Amino acid sequence: MTESTKRVRISQWDALMLESLRSLGWSHEELIRQVQQNELPTDGQFDYTELATGLASKEPEVFVSAVTDGYQIKYNTIRGIRTWIAVALGREPELSLEEGSEAVISELTHAEYDRLQQVLSLGWVIQEVRPASGDAAGLYLIVPVAQTN
Repeated sequence: MTESTKRVRISQWDALMLESLRSLGWSHEELIRQVQQNELPTDGQFDYTELATGLASKEPEVFVSAVTDGYQIKYNTIRGIRTWIAVALGREPELSLEEGSEAVISELTHAEYDRLQQVLSLGWVIQEVRPASGDAAGLYLIVPVAQTN
């Protein structure tokens, strides 16, 4: 079984809330406990109670696995990918919304590339414009698979 087939699949919205909470610096155990006990911040960006009363309470095994083992997003949108990169990686990617050449354009390190590759839903690919080298970020386009044919 490959690494990606072991990953649970969660919604883009749940992934964004999870990554926003991760940015608080909590350990896996703290994050799981805070969400399960619904002791969550109110930062104005997200209503985390949706995560506590949704995924964490209705599918606790999936939630715990997403936190500890990683996840794949069920369905990405172009704006959702841009937001995920901003929330999870702290980067501000650009959007190209021209019909037929839609893309998210972002600098990524090797580690960030690997992390994004693991969470992207089916139907999206990462194309290299300028490769990352060492600690220096490369430039990448995240595009729908349909545009690669």
